[in-house]
Amino acid sequence: MFASHQPIKASFHVGGSVSLLLLCTLFIGCSGDKKQDGGTPPSASSADNGTPGAEQAVGERLFLETRFAQAFKAYLEASPGRTVNDPNAGDAVVDTVETTGLPISPGPFAGTSMNCRACHMVDDVVTAPGGGMRTYADFARRSPIPARADGKTHAPRNSPALVNSALDRPDGVLFHFDAEFNSMEALVAATFTGRNFGWLPGEKAQAIAHVARVVRGDDGSGDLAQQFDGVSYRLLFTGTNSAIPDDFKLPPQFRTFVGSGTDQEIFDAVVRVVAAYVNGLLFSQTEDSGALIRSPFEVFLEINGLPQQPDANETPIGYSRRLRTLINAPGFAPQFVAANPNRQDGQFQFHTQSFTFGATELEGLKMFLAEPAAIPASPAELTAGKIGNCLSCHAAPNFTDFKLHNTGTAQKEYDDIHGAGQFANLAIPNLATRNGNYNQFLPATESHPAALEPFRSIPTLSDPPLTDLGIWNVFANPDIPGPQAKIRTLLCDNQVPCLQTDTALLDRAIARFKTPGLRDLSHSAPFMHNGQFDTLDDIMAFYRVVSAQARAATLRNGASQLQGIALTAGDIPSLVAFLKSLNEDYQ
Repeated sequence: MFASHQPIKASFHVGGSVSLLLLCTLFIGCSGDKKQDGGTPPSASSADNGTPGAEQAVGERLFLETRFAQAFKAYLEASPGRTVNDPNAGDAVVDTVETTGLPISPGPFAGTSMNCRACHMVDDVVTAPGGGMRTYADFARRSPIPARADGKTHAPRNSPALVNSALDRPDGVLFHFDAEFNSMEALVAATFTGRNFGWLPGEKAQAIAHVARVVRGDDGSGDLAQQFDGVSYRLLFTGTNSAIPDDFKLPPQFRTFVGSGTDQEIFDAVVRVVAAYVNGLLFSQTEDSGALIRSPFEVFLEINGLPQQPDANETPIGYSRRLRTLINAPGFAPQFVAANPNRQDGQFQFHTQSFTFGATELEGLKMFLAEPAAIPASPAELTAGKIGNCLSCHAAPNFTDFKLHNTGTAQKEYDDIHGAGQFANLAIPNLATRNGNYNQFLPATESHPAALEPFRSIPTLSDPPLTDLGIWNVFANPDIPGPQAKIRTLLCDNQVPCLQTDTALLDRAIARFKTPGLRDLSHSAPFMHNGQFDTLDDIMAFYRVVSAQARAATLRNGASQLQGIALTAGDIPSLVAFLKSLNEDYQ
């Protein structure tokens, strides 16, 4: 049995009208046409325990909520007679959708304010020129943010895709490109109170109070609420009111008493539900084993009887090496994939490529899994090529090691702006200097709202100190205590006890970013933390260059794994074909 494991999706279509695409899921089902003042009486079990999966349905509504932004608070304050149920404020940042080409106009949230979905889209602009399907990402190199007095117009980083972002990992979860958050709840809370929603550092208390005000005052009359049966947040968070359709009856751990709750209690309840929603964003998998099923690569594995996931106690890299042995065995006679078994026409629904896994994709898979005899790759291996060494950071089946590496992405962007070799000459303070002058060197926080954050910024020609050093901004940062133990473990290469000092580890943290997964890449371009690559061909060409820099010791703090890459220009088409075979129709 196949289970999609995807939640209900609401789509705001171009033109500002709102409609809901109700996708029945294994856990939630369909809500039908139940109204707030009627509907089916709840069963005893749903009244007591809620409905499993209801937190994802309610979480999607909160994910789409446009009234939590600072711009909406300013709209309310501009006229004392306005209430949270009045038509939303118009924030110019969401009037259009920024892309690497022409903007999409109007945007799906035009006339409203910032919400989570504005940077993490799905089918919101699937038919618009320049648009398409997304796996909860946007189309910009760096995501636009609301205008405020600080003059910032974009987030410092590209918007990461959220599907499969919350998978379990051996060293514990870390979120964002720089591993700033050690739980989805921490990430969601920081988003709702942070710069992406228009809140300046130091305005966290205002943001929490505003979110609570919206939740308390919501009466279910808004366009978004009407797509979720028109039940107010006050009733939804009880989890038991008879007016709530069963599909939206929250289990007890997600409930709160909005009427009597403090601002913080209401805010925390919102965060829990949204976090549960994001945690549930997964690619399609089998119900029994959890094996992924919808990409050409998975179909190829299945029809050839190849293992689709590691055995018990087998590591991902061990599984990847076993898979490499099987596909390179002398007796292996592959059956190739020529059609999509999930659709009548045999093709993708949301990709323009053919649904195939043939000889070219198999050659690319072999390169992806190939490793050099030793690090660095030998001259003979460099001449012969066909060694991607990709599995060292992107082992199957999730195609990420969940660790932190410097691939040279920050250095390339900086040197492209300031000149070759300039990143190597950039003055970066040591631990004592950095922490001794927080405002001069570290990112702005609630405790240090005036911090200049030069090393978590967008590089510009006019201001040479600005760049993005990734995890360097977070490690041993006294304002960010949550993820420190996990980050230290990763920087120590899992050595227990860690024999490195924090001063030495900070040097090892320079320009390191979290390894992304590789599934459905065509729905999350542009690529890398700074969105500087438009195509997979661009990335493969970059890795050929940066691996040579790593071997020549001209890549500052470069990942050692890069030295094992041995690819020729002729290898790129096959490797790209394999990466595209990891695409699927996310729904």
